[in-house]
Amino acid sequence: MTANQRLVVMLYALHPTDRSGAILETAATLAKLVGMAPPVFSRTRKQVIEAGWLEETERIGHIKYYRLDPKRMGENVVVPLRRAT
Repeated sequence: MTANQRLVVMLYALHPTDRSGAILETAATLAKLVGMAPPVFSRTRKQVIEAGWLEETERIGHIKYYRLDPKRMGENVVVPLRRAT
């Protein structure tokens, strides 16, 4: 993972999120927070998505919102089933 990719992952890990875990900020705003040019941020975020670290949570118009993949964060995302009695 490159330094820019680690920066994007850390941003998604530490930035405030909504209830689904998504960061509801535009790429331009997030790029400014980490000191990247918006095209560099978008390209880096795409690489992080392709590597499986981020997943799309929702889309409002043409804007996509992402969150860290819970499986990458070590969260148990499978709820065990039990037989009804």
